[in-house]
Amino acid sequence: MKKEFGLLIAALAVAGCQQLLNGNTAKVSEEKPKISNATQKCLSCHRIVTPGIVAQWEKSRHAHITMAEAMKKGKLARLVSATSVPDRFKNVVVGCAECHTQNPSSHADTFEHNGFKVHVVVTPNDCALCHPEEVKEYSQSLKANAYANLMKNPVYHQLAATVVAGKKYVHGKIVLEKAQYKDFKTACLKCHGTVVKVKGFTEKDTPFGKMKFPVLEGWPNHGVGRINPDGSKGSCTPCHTRHTFSIEMARKPETCGECHKGPDVPAYKVYMVSKHGAIYKSMENKWNFEDPSWVVGKDFTVPTCAACHMSRIVDENGNIIVERTHELFDRLPYRLFGIYATPHIKYSETYRAKNKAGLPLPYNLDGTPATSSVISEREMKKRMDNMKKVCLACHAQTLVDNHFEELKEIIDYTNRAELSATELLVDVWKKGIEKGLPQGSNPFDEPIEQRWVESWLFYADSIRYGAAMAGQDYVTFANGKWYFGKTLKTMEMMKNIEK
Repeated sequence: MKKEFGLLIAALAVAGCQQLLNGNTAKVSEEKPKISNATQKCLSCHRIVTPGIVAQWEKSRHAHITMAEAMKKGKLARLVSATSVPDRFKNVVVGCAECHTQNPSSHADTFEHNGFKVHVVVTPNDCALCHPEEVKEYSQSLKANAYANLMKNPVYHQLAATVVAGKKYVHGKIVLEKAQYKDFKTACLKCHGTVVKVKGFTEKDTPFGKMKFPVLEGWPNHGVGRINPDGSKGSCTPCHTRHTFSIEMARKPETCGECHKGPDVPAYKVYMVSKHGAIYKSMENKWNFEDPSWVVGKDFTVPTCAACHMSRIVDENGNIIVERTHELFDRLPYRLFGIYATPHIKYSETYRAKNKAGLPLPYNLDGTPATSSVISEREMKKRMDNMKKVCLACHAQTLVDNHFEELKEIIDYTNRAELSATELLVDVWKKGIEKGLPQGSNPFDEPIEQRWVESWLFYADSIRYGAAMAGQDYVTFANGKWYFGKTLKTMEMMKNIEK
């Protein structure tokens, strides 16, 4: 009897434990965010055909929080700017259907797919349902207009066309073939963005039989200024790569380095050789990149590209040092890129600028700013103050002020030197030694013209970026003053030989 009683107690204990476990499991199940029926249908097939995409999404923030929950969060923890969404989106996570079936009537790439109207290219207009402020800010940025700023600016377009055009050896001379759209698509537009067009529809074999899909020109592409099938500009995925859409990835400099690495915009390389870059490489595995409120000194100890240019930065008391922005020039008093560095251009569509000669540039060939196309001194000060707030979170006022004084000195140096290079080239054109702007000819295709382009696109830009981000070798030797000076001397020698 005693033995049986003991067995009974043991059985009840096991049953009780099992009930407790079942209760906990049920509780976890109840707390798990709900996936919409539509997205569940997507997942049932795509776990087979694109398991990598599903795995990425399952690790994302989108897969673990509903919009109702996201909108309840306080200012510092909030990553959505919407204050309301349609009822069908409130209490489900953001899944396949929530993105790929948004606004189907506006998408030229919408097609019937297993009972749904699906589009391939998710665009900022789709993201705007939850992130309206971010999309609005981004639409006003240089990045969202990057396609037009290259292809609608006859100066930069001609330079790009000269670079990407085919070359043929004809009768003892290298001649340029006319650049085709396909040449841009596989070069400059990989970063600037293509025009994604629907060329028709086709049937393809899939594990589930034949299915109809759109034929897309200009795809795949995640360029920052991509023109999408719904007519919107830009793409969120260059920084928040699909399908994880990670805030950590957007905050790490390697993401920016995908486009900002070449000799024309060496920002990533400059950063990585700076003291900030050295600390980042040593310490980033100890940082917290995921907290929406990025606490300086606690979550990170030196700035990354995002910290300086985009991210909200908070002190340990929850005070906002700088607010998050997706315009990306809110903290930029200067436009460092180009023949001359000037006050920042006032337009996000930079091709709208006009100098005295009618060229779409924010400066004149004599080095003076095109005043109608650049920001005012007041706006420069406002942006400089914003940038300095980031620096002052870690550094004393004297250090910060001196750093930007040195940057101004470097800007003046490159502008003076570049004026010499430009005057030398203009003299070559005026004397008819080579044909260029005065003759209505290509100003980028002859050897002396290409040395001139290198002088500012590679070397002056490198010196300015090096000074702005404390990557000193890029000021001096790594595409810096050494190569700048040598190029000017080479241009002088070429002019004298060609006389």
